[in-house]
Amino acid sequence: MLTLSEYMDMDAVTLARGIRSKEFSCAEVTACAIQRAQNTNPAINAIVTENYDHASEQARRIDVDSSLLDKSQLAGLPFLIKDLSMVKGLRAGFGSRLFDHYIAHRSSNIVQKYLDAGLVIIGTTNTPEKGLTITTEPLANGACRNPWNIEYSSGGSSGGAAAAVAAAVIPVAHATDGGGSIRIPASVCGLFGLKPSRGLTTIENTLGESWSGMSVGHVVSQTVGDSTAFLDLIRIDEPNLYAMPPSPRSFYEAIKPEPGQLRIAVQLAQPLDQPLDKDCIDAVQKAAQLCESLGHSIEEVTHPVAYQPVVSAMARIMNIHVYQALNGRLEELNLSLEDSPLEASTRLMVKNGGKLSATDYLAARDLVKDAEREMSRFHRNYDVIISPVLSKTPARIGWLDMNSDDMKQYTARFKAYSGFTALYNGTGQPSMSMPLHQTADGLPVGVMFTGAWGADALLLRLARQIEQASPWPRYSNRL
Repeated sequence: MLTLSEYMDMDAVTLARGIRSKEFSCAEVTACAIQRAQNTNPAINAIVTENYDHASEQARRIDVDSSLLDKSQLAGLPFLIKDLSMVKGLRAGFGSRLFDHYIAHRSSNIVQKYLDAGLVIIGTTNTPEKGLTITTEPLANGACRNPWNIEYSSGGSSGGAAAAVAAAVIPVAHATDGGGSIRIPASVCGLFGLKPSRGLTTIENTLGESWSGMSVGHVVSQTVGDSTAFLDLIRIDEPNLYAMPPSPRSFYEAIKPEPGQLRIAVQLAQPLDQPLDKDCIDAVQKAAQLCESLGHSIEEVTHPVAYQPVVSAMARIMNIHVYQALNGRLEELNLSLEDSPLEASTRLMVKNGGKLSATDYLAARDLVKDAEREMSRFHRNYDVIISPVLSKTPARIGWLDMNSDDMKQYTARFKAYSGFTALYNGTGQPSMSMPLHQTADGLPVGVMFTGAWGADALLLRLARQIEQASPWPRYSNRL
């Protein structure tokens, strides 16, 4: 009989192998995940829709019919979907009161990939309204709390996913990243989080649903190996909306070789001229020293791209897509923007997006494309660039309020807290957060590693090398 402590100490790949070899059953693994969720969710509020009964039934079917395990090497594993992607038949709230009682009529493309791979969906995870900020405290579902210290935020917008994984509910959970939403919660929850290259993985079939290529899906995980195994599930075989980068047949197998000597640039200046917490600087410097000890060359550089105009252009593109996504729902419910239950920041984005023209959109796209070209030139000389993920250590619950009456304060705090991640959503590059530092109080501080477009395998080989040289605690033991 698989015990809860045994379950919590295994990564996803090990659990999947155990199910396949009949060391333990799919039902036992699913029961452990549900038990851990029930033990921890009252404290952290990571899971907003439970699918426990259906998941338990599916697990029992898999145990009766072992051919269902042939769907993938990860078949039978319990899994959580971020509440920005739809699971057919489950509530799809998108972190918003505007979608109260909305039931998904279909599964999103990435969710269908997970279903086709035989994963067992046990529920959906908390996210800020429409994933539009970097903490997870929506009015619709309440704040999601950090398992390392529940007075602190779990980050955003994949905060529920990160909190669930950091609490060892499951070792891996679905996440999305449109401006840092995989890397930021991974950083503050002590996890590994890769944002894949644009065009590598499954997305929806319209520019609007992928924010013109700025948003991609993947996972947050406790280990590098699990991240690569799940990347193999959602990689695509032919181009969809965007050019498809070169990639190995299996990322899980591709990370086994050493990465070779890499040319690594180090960025320590905050790109929006905001102060940096000492712990964020210390984390990067420690990571750079570790990489140097592993044989890589290190050089501190000035970043080649002027961030402010690029992220401002990205904000205009995002506002257009937020308007596009929510205006139809307002019309469906016969609601004006002013009378809607949308949060203050979201209302402002919808309002701003409605004012922008096609000319504004194209000018913004051109400016972001220039940054993409500049980064391509930069990576001729450097394989990887290391930087902080955030400018500050994890924020307390309530500090960054998306529904604040003072939007100037909210905007100023957002700018002071973030700064580093969003650019790479515009340029489409692979970028990952690694849990390589903790504050004196034991709060995680991630370090960001970014490679050239299509260099996902190279980044992951480096990540595996660093993980082996400097392993981290896989989950919080404080709950």
